[in-house]
Amino acid sequence: MHEDPSTTASEPSSSFAGYGLDERLCGALAELGWAEPTPIQDRAIPALLEGRDVVGRARTGSGKTAAFGLPALQLALASPRSTSVLVLAPTRELAVQVSDALASYAKSTKLRFATLYGGSPYKAQFEALDARPEIVVGTPGRLIDHLERGSLDLSALQLLVLDEAD
Repeated sequence: MHEDPSTTASEPSSSFAGYGLDERLCGALAELGWAEPTPIQDRAIPALLEGRDVVGRARTGSGKTAAFGLPALQLALASPRSTSVLVLAPTRELAVQVSDALASYAKSTKLRFATLYGGSPYKAQFEALDARPEIVVGTPGRLIDHLERGSLDLSALQLLVLDEAD
């Protein structure tokens, strides 16, 4: 799925609740002041909830993180105590930004997150991974490092997101 920012987008056709998202996620979105999905969200969320592969392209500030993040959180809620979602980000700044955004959408849930990137002490990352987080966000180098050390278990992975893949 590609969204060309130069084309005129149609109005979103549904509300967040209309996707069948967990009420705790919808409540967090309402607290953020989000009443309707953006065009990229309206196209990506239903497809991801159906388990389809999606390539989403849209401008900065268009809501791409929520477009993949809300279905990721919905999936993670159904798979507690195992890492079911991995988000690969190219930089530590983006990894932290994505993790913080996802945590804000999931604030009323008990989902656990681990944010893995270089330049950060291993101890805190090992502790986060020992808690068996449902969502892991990280940079390629540090993820590979944790895989080689055996500290990251992806055997239950159901969703891989390549953020900023372009």
